[in-house]
Amino acid sequence: MKLPHFDYQAPVSLAEAVALLAAGDGSARPIAGGQSFLPVMAFRLAEPSLLVDLRNIPDLSGIEISDAWVRIGAMTRWRDLLDDARLAEALPLLPAAIDHVAHYQIRNRGTVGGSLAHADPAAEMPTLALTCEAEIDVVGAKGKRVVPASALFTGALSTSLEADEIIVAVRFPAWPRTRRWGFEEFSRRRGDFALAGVALCYDEDDKGRAKNVRIGAISVADTPIRLKAAEAALEGRAVDTAAIEAAQAAASGEVDPAADIHASARYRKSLVGTLLNRALVSASTRKAK
Repeated sequence: MKLPHFDYQAPVSLAEAVALLAAGDGSARPIAGGQSFLPVMAFRLAEPSLLVDLRNIPDLSGIEISDAWVRIGAMTRWRDLLDDARLAEALPLLPAAIDHVAHYQIRNRGTVGGSLAHADPAAEMPTLALTCEAEIDVVGAKGKRVVPASALFTGALSTSLEADEIIVAVRFPAWPRTRRWGFEEFSRRRGDFALAGVALCYDEDDKGRAKNVRIGAISVADTPIRLKAAEAALEGRAVDTAAIEAAQAAASGEVDPAADIHASARYRKSLVGTLLNRALVSASTRKAK
């Protein structure tokens, strides 16, 4: 399908971009890589009067790693994440999951901030941000604010961002080097959106029992979700076969996915549990550093 008519601006400062969005009175939209939003426009699911291209704004991309945070600029592309060897040490769950994002060409254009703002529940980044309890730095006409990932996603392709707000960066709390993690997703073909996926991490106490368990699920609800029952099934327990099976059953029982042409709801419920089992086996057997 053809794109609807729209005007186009490519500002060179964040202040100029915010002003353009504010003047649009809700009908202007920012665009980053465009890998998700342009197809939405082509299907006429969105018809903005103005696209505000963020690519010429300095300081919106880059990866900063400190003792407190892993900070990723909103215009950082998937390929940049995969190419940064530091992330394999600082936040290994991230590159492991990003390797599943779409195809090579899309990873060269798609951006972190664009994925968060697009809020597709079948995408990896929203669930990663939720699972890792990330914070989103946002700038709008009213100034700066910080949005916890848990408060950002309000529905399918819907966020709590105001019409004049732009995501500047996402900040992941720094990880202990010994943190255990796992990621699994399943799609019909490599690069397709996942039928379901699981991201998880946890620490261990001095007796080897799981603590700070966090498990997120992809593509089983209108938003990314935490699997609270599965987390509770693991918290305070050694991650052995019995605990993994208990978490698997809890995960399948607590999700209520929709059916579509690709998979039934029953299949997705079972798949979430299976993927969690695999991710936990991977996490618990991976050699700790």
